[in-house]
Amino acid sequence: NEHKWGKIAFIKTISLSPKEGSETLTVESAEFNMALKLLYFYTELSSQKKFDEIKKANQAAAKKFVEDQFSSSSEEDEDIEGKHVKILAKTFTTYTNQTDGDASELERTRQYVNEAFQSGALTCLICIASVKRNQAVWSCSGCFCIFHMPCIQKWAKDSLFLISSPLTDDDFGKKDYPWPCPKCRFEYKRSETPTRYYCYCGKVEDPELDPWLVPHSCGQVCEREFKPPCGHKCLLLCHPGPCPPCPKMVAIACYCKKAKPVPRRCSTKEWSCQLPCGQKLPCRQHNCENPCHPGNCQSCPRVSKQRCVCGRQTAERLCASPFWQCEQVCGRTLPCGNHTCEQVCHSGPCGECPRSGKRPCPCGKSMFFLPCTEDVPTCGDSCDKVLECGIHRCSQRCHRGPCELCRQEVEKQCRCGKHTKRMPCHKPYLCETKCIKIRDCQKHQCKRKCCSGNCPPCDQLCGRTLGCRNHKCPSVCHRGSCYPCPETIDVLCNCGKTVLKVPCGRERSTKPPKCKELCSRPPTCHHPSQEKHSCHFGPCPACRQSCQKVLKCSHLCPASCHDEALVKQTGLHQPAGPWEQPSEPAFIQTALPCPPCQVPLMPYFGFVSLIFQVSPLPCHSAGPYSCKRFCGRLLDCQNHTCMKECHKCTKVNGNADRQKASPECSRCEEACTKPRPPGCPHSCVLPCHPGQCPPCVQMLKIKCHCKLTNLYIECIRITCADLKEKDLLSSCKNQCPKEVSCIGKLMLPFVSSLAFPGSNLFFSELQCSKVQEGQVSLECDTLCKEMKQKASEAELEAFENRLKGRRKNKRRKDEVEVEQSVWQKYKNFIVLPVCGVAVVMLAWLMAYNN
Repeated sequence: NEHKWGKIAFIKTISLSPKEGSETLTVESAEFNMALKLLYFYTELSSQKKFDEIKKANQAAAKKFVEDQFSSSSEEDEDIEGKHVKILAKTFTTYTNQTDGDASELERTRQYVNEAFQSGALTCLICIASVKRNQAVWSCSGCFCIFHMPCIQKWAKDSLFLISSPLTDDDFGKKDYPWPCPKCRFEYKRSETPTRYYCYCGKVEDPELDPWLVPHSCGQVCEREFKPPCGHKCLLLCHPGPCPPCPKMVAIACYCKKAKPVPRRCSTKEWSCQLPCGQKLPCRQHNCENPCHPGNCQSCPRVSKQRCVCGRQTAERLCASPFWQCEQVCGRTLPCGNHTCEQVCHSGPCGECPRSGKRPCPCGKSMFFLPCTEDVPTCGDSCDKVLECGIHRCSQRCHRGPCELCRQEVEKQCRCGKHTKRMPCHKPYLCETKCIKIRDCQKHQCKRKCCSGNCPPCDQLCGRTLGCRNHKCPSVCHRGSCYPCPETIDVLCNCGKTVLKVPCGRERSTKPPKCKELCSRPPTCHHPSQEKHSCHFGPCPACRQSCQKVLKCSHLCPASCHDEALVKQTGLHQPAGPWEQPSEPAFIQTALPCPPCQVPLMPYFGFVSLIFQVSPLPCHSAGPYSCKRFCGRLLDCQNHTCMKECHKCTKVNGNADRQKASPECSRCEEACTKPRPPGCPHSCVLPCHPGQCPPCVQMLKIKCHCKLTNLYIECIRITCADLKEKDLLSSCKNQCPKEVSCIGKLMLPFVSSLAFPGSNLFFSELQCSKVQEGQVSLECDTLCKEMKQKASEAELEAFENRLKGRRKNKRRKDEVEVEQSVWQKYKNFIVLPVCGVAVVMLAWLMAYNN
């Protein structure tokens, strides 16, 4: 590369002279073109390399973002939870030491502390934003709600301004108007407007941020007084929310003071001994029968007969209300003696007659002293009482009863002061002009007819959208900011069992609470139940249980569940650059078929029916195979077994007997080798067969008793006959030519009949029967022996001479001749051609398949 780039630089700087040949110019131009092509190639390679680097960087950034957002960080969560547990234990230690470990009264305070730890749980209701650990806050002493310090300061300032704005300059500052809490409306004085950031207990200003303390806490003992006050102070470390009940132990008596003092928890120190109270009831007749109770005794529940105030009637009434009035008029004569008392049932004297003494006339200008029996007359003067209009007086003479309406015509001005009209004084005058002044809400016009200028407060609803963006302000139209939305929203986990209450408007930015319950979704695969895992949002994790589907081979699938496997899509559009987003997902969920069965079969039958074999193949590819042994099935002859190599066997007519031969087994071609009946010299004429051999029907050639005649008799008759029958069958039925036992004398020579002719023969007379029986023997002398030797030598010489000229005759056949069967005669002519044709066909099939 260095050589080529150097060559390029050299070509660029050289200047060709006219003396140089065209050959040199052509060579240098070709090298220059090659160098340019190489430069273009390296430029493209560098661009592709940069593209790949940018693509990898973008993919890595996306992967990291996904991991940060959606990956499970269970270990970090566990560490944070463990840290929070330690901080809670440290905060509540002093309290639990007083209660012997009982923390049942701390649940409300624990909830506030947990919300302080939980991200997004603390929300400023004014700005609807999260309250962070490092921000200055203020806590309401009524509802213990936490607000940002700038938010609550602005809220207090606006509230005071809105309250004091309608006042005049003379009234301003004379009264200390309060400002309310945005949530609970608890009123605070102007002097209580927060100006500094304090911890919850109010001891430390600007508390430092400590990760091992509750947020916005100073870490010191709270020491706020309990409510209701009992003289003790809170023992917890500086904490949000209300203080728990007082855990101190005090000795105190019961409500009625009859029982001895008992040590009890200060927060629940009041107790009842359950004995009857016994105090006098207000009726002063009975005692209180209720169990020991706090406060005053109840009214007496008993009933007694009591007289009314005037004493005329008696009735049964509750003992608690002894004073009652009947409905009768008193009716007693007054001291004047002319009139009676008109008061309803009363106590004490009736008093003087109301018509006695000095009485005025109806207009009140004259006084008269008249008896009570006479009415006061009118004085005759004008009435002069002020009429209802408040301006004019009554012009009638003194009269009884009310004065008439003022009927004088006057020029009246309307209430708004814009119009005048002459009309009777008693009638009001209202014009039709509508007031155009803005009401105190500074939004709407008064629009009241003939308004006097003192417009009433706006009676329309505010209707502005609150900071939560979910509700509208339900208050009457007002100035300034609306109160925060009082609603709370339940942020639920997926199963709904874990609930986190957040201010309305924060549900969209608040993470769902971490639920410890098990996921209750039904499985999306074929399993009846899914693996146990915690409640969550989004799809459940992939099932990792064993598939356990029944395969075709009846085994169970041991692979992991593959009903929702992620499969990469093929043929996706290739992006033009890292800026182009893929139009479709790279992976899709689909159900995959079960993998092939890998279970080895043990034991497994090969083709051999009586021998167990272990399959060398897995189940999905296993089948009948050859074990390379002899088949061993019993052939149809029932005498031999199949000697083929282990082969496939089919059932015939549903026969499941593995010992019987199948059509694929070899055919027995052996001759019958079963033992013959005693005396039968023949072999079975049939090929190897089952059962007993057929009776032998071959003919036996035998000599009769006299040895003169050949007899032909069936073999079965000879072999099955007894001795007597055999004698009968061996008889030719002709006259026997045998000689009977001889009792005469026989002359025997001393020399054999082979003696040379002319030799002397010597005879001896002996009994014939003894000679036949071999009981007599003749002794040969020396001469006889010499002649006998010569005769044997001559006979030997003659025998040798006969052998030289001709071949020896064939041996004589046995006396018994066996007739061969048709199969034994022609089997060689049939078997050999058939085997040859089979070999040729097999070779042709193998060549055709290849």
